[in-house]
Amino acid sequence: MNTRNTHPQRLALALALMAAAGFAQAQEADDDGAGTSGKLLLTGGVSQVEGSAGGGLTPWAVIGGYGTRDQIGANAFYTKVNVDDYALDSYGVLVGFYDRVELSFSRQEFDTEAVGGALGLGNGFTFTQDTIGVKVKVAGDAVLEQDSWLPQIAVGAQYKKNDQPGVLAFVGARDDSGVDYYVSATKLYLAQSLLLNGTVRFTKANQFGILGFGGDRNDDYEAQFEASAAYLLSRNLAIGAEYRTKPDNLGIATEDDAWDVFVAWAPIKNVSLTVAYVDLGNIVIRDEQRGVYASLQVGF
Repeated sequence: MNTRNTHPQRLALALALMAAAGFAQAQEADDDGAGTSGKLLLTGGVSQVEGSAGGGLTPWAVIGGYGTRDQIGANAFYTKVNVDDYALDSYGVLVGFYDRVELSFSRQEFDTEAVGGALGLGNGFTFTQDTIGVKVKVAGDAVLEQDSWLPQIAVGAQYKKNDQPGVLAFVGARDDSGVDYYVSATKLYLAQSLLLNGTVRFTKANQFGILGFGGDRNDDYEAQFEASAAYLLSRNLAIGAEYRTKPDNLGIATEDDAWDVFVAWAPIKNVSLTVAYVDLGNIVIRDEQRGVYASLQVGF
């Protein structure tokens, strides 16, 4: 069931087409003042691992793409995470409507590598999860309302469906699908080149949903906290850090919080590259899962 040999080629083609389309439409916007690509560079965030606009680990209140209040924007992304004993591929698209509503779709493929063999699943056993997301801005404007204390606020939901119900039930998960609900608040201080974000997520997900939802320890929604901070070194280069708490529902293994430190670079407005050092903590029978996160995003 491991399809990782074909996805990179298809995704590379999709990213190239998206970049070309985004560049052409951005050029039209520059020429006539309409169309797309109206936001400031990097203010739409990058692509979160589950597909929403934000940081790599946590969604922000911003709406993805470079579309403003009279425009439609879109992003496509591919993310690769390599930690000590596992690998994750995530890719997807989002569309932002009039800087108000964001719809997203992403797929995560979690490769257990040699751990799968140790657990009797087979080396390279892969969990696949599809995530459909929606986000709605309900108050504030992170860019335009610089003289207000009110941050931009958005509410969102992510429906997640895993393809391994039998394995998930064996490890103690109660469901192979679930919905995360979240509220994000994002404040951008342009004069200080600083962005701060806080997110409260209500979830039953184990390891972002890769190991199902709920468990033998707990099957209730719990509030989890996520935070991001980013500092703009120049107009196209930012550094920052994120932290994401996670519920501990499964008796088979303690689940730790996740964090990262990142660098995001946008060589042109339609393309951004994010590289991070990430710590995911314990995953099943392996502690201290640390490694590199890299994500390519194209859009308009």
